[in-house]
Amino acid sequence: MLAVGFIPGFSQVPPLENARQLYQSTRYTEVLDLLKNQKDVPSLQFIGRSWFMLGEFKKASDAFEKALSEAPADSDLHLWLGRAYGRRAETTSPLLAPRYASRARQHFEKAVELNPRSIFALNDLFEYYLQAPGFLGGGKDKASSVARRIAELDSADGFYATARLAEVRKEYGAAEQHLRRAIEAAPKEVGRILDLARFLAKQGRHQESETEFLHAENLAPNSPKILFEKAASYIETRRNLQIARSLLKKYLDSPLTPDDPPRREAEKLLRDAGS
Repeated sequence: MLAVGFIPGFSQVPPLENARQLYQSTRYTEVLDLLKNQKDVPSLQFIGRSWFMLGEFKKASDAFEKALSEAPADSDLHLWLGRAYGRRAETTSPLLAPRYASRARQHFEKAVELNPRSIFALNDLFEYYLQAPGFLGGGKDKASSVARRIAELDSADGFYATARLAEVRKEYGAAEQHLRRAIEAAPKEVGRILDLARFLAKQGRHQESETEFLHAENLAPNSPKILFEKAASYIETRRNLQIARSLLKKYLDSPLTPDDPPRREAEKLLRDAGS
């Protein structure tokens, strides 16, 4: 791990800006060390995000709760706290999972209430409604309503949300059509192409999937996300596992940002691939 001093001009930059630089370099443990005695809201937000990225979801939710006690009307804090509770629901015992899932929903809904134009909050609320059962406040009708709101703000995200709904309903032809329309709406966004590539692979259309992955590679040749998504697709469909392992090792050696899947997720996939 690089020392803090290897960031040019680091010692002359205020601690919060130092933390921002470290966070963008995915040096999360160094963020935590730098801000360990800080109690202000921006610092607590970086602390919470860093714990989240490290997979320490209880510590993340604790930090976001402290920040919200000082800034209860901050939409982003509600969003991140919802994410932390969502991951706690996924990783805890069946007895506690419903409680954490309900808290996740409440904070996603609050984030949208406070900032109705937050595409991030709307996307997370959509996924919650789509995946959660009715007794936890989920439902396809609710998800459909949020998808329409997403489409009003971002057409590509709207097409993707509609595709997700169609896929859950097993309307695979419609899902593919909407994924292709998402690409047309945002032709330079490599993630849209990756969405289609993984969808086609799940449908057993492997050659077409490979064509889309190649399209993505030509569009963004040095994107670590392509390495991750291609490996994840291979592992999900239980094929090309040796190639998947090679892609994930290359991914782990790449310079990542917080927008890329966390290293811990790549390490988990490596284990799933039999590394």
